Amino acid sequence: MNKTSKSYASASIKKLDKSQVEIVGSVPVETWEQFRAAALKNINDTVTIDGFRKGNIPENVLVAKVGDMVILEEMAELALPKAYMEILIDQKIDAIGRPEISVTKLAKGNDLEFKAVTAVVPEIKLPDYKKLAGEQVKKAGQPDTSVSDKEIAEAEERIKKMPNPPVIPREQLSTMLSEDKRTAAKEKVRLSIADAIAAETIVELPNVMIESELNRTQSQFENDIQRMGVKLDDYLKHAKKTLEEIRKEWLPHAEKKAKLQLILNEISRLENIKPSPAEIEAETNHIVEHYKDADRERASIYAETVLTNEKVFEFLESTNEEPVGSKGKEGEIA
Repeated sequence: MNKTSKSYASASIKKLDKSQVEIVGSVPVETWEQFRAAALKNINDTVTIDGFRKGNIPENVLVAKVGDMVILEEMAELALPKAYMEILIDQKIDAIGRPEISVTKLAKGNDLEFKAVTAVVPEIKLPDYKKLAGEQVKKAGQPDTSVSDKEIAEAEERIKKMPNPPVIPREQLSTMLSEDKRTAAKEKVRLSIADAIAAETIVELPNVMIESELNRTQSQFENDIQRMGVKLDDYLKHAKKTLEEIRKEWLPHAEKKAKLQLILNEISRLENIKPSPAEIEAETNHIVEHYKDADRERASIYAETVLTNEKVFEFLESTNEEPVGSKGKEGEIA
């Protein structure tokens, strides 16, 4: 096969709902039949026949044992990934997640025909996010970060009840409580900004993105209860719920998170907002230092996402002349 020739003969693309596309394509017979030798080797390495060593079974004996269809199916398994990837590139399909590929015609001496359904990065239509963000920041106004004597006394009582309670001077405790109020106010405004923009954003969420968020939530949930010394099965028995029921309860939150991440990604693209390589490197180092088992590549992707999201929110907050949390309780610059 010429190196410049394509691995597929035809491909038609059809848009589906839920940000999916259907690809109907074919692989030329002369192309997919070239995978016969590799298919025979793969099967040879897995089949056991008395009198022959695994991997050294003569072809005629192997074919008689497993049948032609098994070999054709293995050839298709080897040929389809390359054809699928070439179609994505040629048709500029921004696929996400694993495709569902099914063979629709598999016959010796004929083109291999298949159908693939895959989720794609959804089209997103944003509202005037700068205006909406500015309205929310203005509506929130400046946070009240003052701390009363009563609040300090209540905090001191909570600290006393802790195992090995730390000694925190009253002035330092007041500063900590004030910062907590500032952080809470900032998060509240960010939530209102996100809700306001999301309410007017038009996008079809692919199921694969929602499932990904559900899986992340489940992983965090399992880690949390494990740190509490509780087994997942024991928790489910006590709660009288199945994991599927709990995942269903998480669904609205997962959909909201997936939509918000798409919004933040699109704003970062439109406004060219991104962290520097040095910032990503520093955050990645911080992650792997605190989580020794963390995969560095995944940590780097996570670090870039977190830093980008932070910068997008900072950009949205700055659409107002006086961003929330920019002043302290006496008007000093934070």
